[in-house]
Amino acid sequence: MTNQKINGNDLLAIGYEGKAIGETLQILQTAYKGKTKAHLLELLQRVLETPALYKNHAVLAPLAEVLLIPKPAEPLPLKEENPSYSIWGAEGIEAGARNQMDIAMRLPVTIAGALMPDAHQGYGLPIGGVLATQNAVIPYGVGVDIGCRMTMSLYDLPAHFLEKKRDGLKQLLIDNTRFGRATFEKPREHAVIDRPEFKEIPIMKSLKDRAFQQLGSSGGGNHFVEWGTVELHDANNEWGLETGTYLALLSHSGSRGLGATIAGHYTKLAMETCKLPQEAKHLAWLDLDSEAGQEYWQAMNLAGDYASACHHQIHERLAEALAEQPLAIIENHHNFAWKEKDVEGKDIIVHRKGATPAGRGVLGIIPGSMTAPGFIVRGKGLPASINSASHGAGRTMSRTKAKETISPEAVQQQLAQAGVDLIGSGLDEAPGAYKDIRKVMEYQQDLVEVVGTFSPKIVRMCGDEKFMEVD
Repeated sequence: MTNQKINGNDLLAIGYEGKAIGETLQILQTAYKGKTKAHLLELLQRVLETPALYKNHAVLAPLAEVLLIPKPAEPLPLKEENPSYSIWGAEGIEAGARNQMDIAMRLPVTIAGALMPDAHQGYGLPIGGVLATQNAVIPYGVGVDIGCRMTMSLYDLPAHFLEKKRDGLKQLLIDNTRFGRATFEKPREHAVIDRPEFKEIPIMKSLKDRAFQQLGSSGGGNHFVEWGTVELHDANNEWGLETGTYLALLSHSGSRGLGATIAGHYTKLAMETCKLPQEAKHLAWLDLDSEAGQEYWQAMNLAGDYASACHHQIHERLAEALAEQPLAIIENHHNFAWKEKDVEGKDIIVHRKGATPAGRGVLGIIPGSMTAPGFIVRGKGLPASINSASHGAGRTMSRTKAKETISPEAVQQQLAQAGVDLIGSGLDEAPGAYKDIRKVMEYQQDLVEVVGTFSPKIVRMCGDEKFMEVD
């Protein structure tokens, strides 16, 4: 029999597949006329087994080239069982967030997980999701806005100071804060910009100038800087302050373009090297023993320190403008991964995406919406929550739905009733887009204790016109 009798099924039978079948049939149309089928199949079997030997062959080189292309890796299988995890405020958490957490719990590297009461659907790990892994870091388990945080300054000024100086305090926010694309004409110097990671990690080299330009500014969306009052309840507080009312400054922002670029770069790299089933692809991880894993870990920590530096400069500028030094500064962050130990003393990597550390004695701030209270809290260190608590109230509707359904008039009425002055913001950040922070706090009474309550009074967000569309 001649080569004319060879077809795709013959090639499949000896192990050929895909593009290699088409390439082989094309070669056989012009070459090896008169050779028997058995002879050709034997030859093609040898090419399949050792394609490198035929890279320079006059006829078979194109086929060898196709066979030498690395085959895409098969997706890593997820655990078949559905491991259990603790949930706080389950009745207020959407099915999409629960499903995302279910998938995350089935990763081969997952050790434990928990879902906080402010949880809602995100990308990869849900917002409000806590995931402990073994020697692996998930860029999308950390999130895009790496190291996003809350920082609060308490001042020895009475509540009536805010009412008497409201216009002046409003102007201080306008003069000393920048949001979104707006930055300071002359950014302040900070040691974080001189960190060696900007030289040692390839992706970081191109980010230094932009990071310096955005230093001391805040992002768009739900980021804010606001004046308000704090009612300190706990007489045994960590600062030795008397209970009572204090003027407070509260800021919420993250690592700006620096963190977003790091997240995008290493998420892409993780998805290329860690193939997962379609439903879990955004949960691709980097092994911390790998070069890429170590790079990301260093870059993530730098982004967190950069976010902290931005907050410190915000508070420094406003303290100088106010001509007062704060009595205390409180800071905590989310969208990060920490190296911690589990209850058995084993090393774990804890991802808190839209969740905050709440280990025993750890202080934090859990804000509400622009018209709702926030809370200074002290963690209780509950193992079932992996020493975590919520990072805020959590969204109850998407940004798109908020813009479509909430009216400016309704928000204006809410602001007036709460006695809040608003500078900037969009309808996607309206109070109605968020869960009731009081219910969220009720759900997590076993996670944190309340040290003080913050009431926002003058809020600045992205844009200088109320309810403008923000990026």
